Amino acid sequence: MKHLLKLSDLTAEEITSILNLADQLKYEKAHGIDKQYLRGKTLGMIFQKASTRTRVSFEAGMYQLGGSALFLSANDLQIGRGEPVMDTARVLSRYLDGIMIRTFAQAEVEALAEYGSIPIINGLTDYAHPCQVLADLLTIRERKKALSGLKLCFVGDGNNMANSLIVGGIKMGMKVAVACPKGYEPDGEIMRWASENGNFLCTESVAQAAEDADVVYTDVWASMGQEDEAAARRAIFAGYQVNDACMAVAHPDAMVLHCLPAHREEEITAKVFEAHAEEIFDEAENRLHAQKAVLVQLLG
Repeated sequence: MKHLLKLSDLTAEEITSILNLADQLKYEKAHGIDKQYLRGKTLGMIFQKASTRTRVSFEAGMYQLGGSALFLSANDLQIGRGEPVMDTARVLSRYLDGIMIRTFAQAEVEALAEYGSIPIINGLTDYAHPCQVLADLLTIRERKKALSGLKLCFVGDGNNMANSLIVGGIKMGMKVAVACPKGYEPDGEIMRWASENGNFLCTESVAQAAEDADVVYTDVWASMGQEDEAAARRAIFAGYQVNDACMAVAHPDAMVLHCLPAHREEEITAKVFEAHAEEIFDEAENRLHAQKAVLVQLLG
């Protein structure tokens, strides 16, 4: 593994290796074992989209591993004033040991990897969110003791989260079902790949997708950059809520996950959210441990 650009680039064995290392690093942190795996290493963090979990978990993770992290907003870089990505990649490669970028276009992440000479980590694009899904898989495996054979249901917009959950779930042997309104399906190529390589369903019916699900997952209806669509999306997605009716058809001990931030009473009711808050905030914590594992593998 040279980069983390999208989960489709990784094998099931590589994903498992990251999860196993995340388990180890989580254990070491809990028991005060400080091995300084990335002593003297520096990660550049480019943010063209704002963040809470991504920034804090990567910055804290680098510190805990003995390295340092530089926060670089688009306003701080010449890339924000028109410098080509290929030039930014070649310059930063001479200063840093790795780059994490949170941006809009997947092509920008791919270009950094093509023209740079250091590891590139996709902290989020409109197409994929691999770091979040690694944390999700870690959380599910902690709770359910396995991944293969479980059913994962995603309810909502067929966005970057849906894309990455489909790929990560299928690669790890899970059944994946997505419920979304017509016209808001996940990426077509990803759905074709999933249908050919695993047990996959995309439907307009929440009840059909959630039936016997071991994990029910949702995300906001309007992602960052879609604020002007928020009112229209609330009407379109009104029936795509994780609520008591949804959970009634899922497996009796189904988990609920949310990548956060959550809009209670939109994509998820406050009742369901609070009933599963421990799982959801374990998931948020696991961003730290999963990303530390990625950092150690790529920069160590």
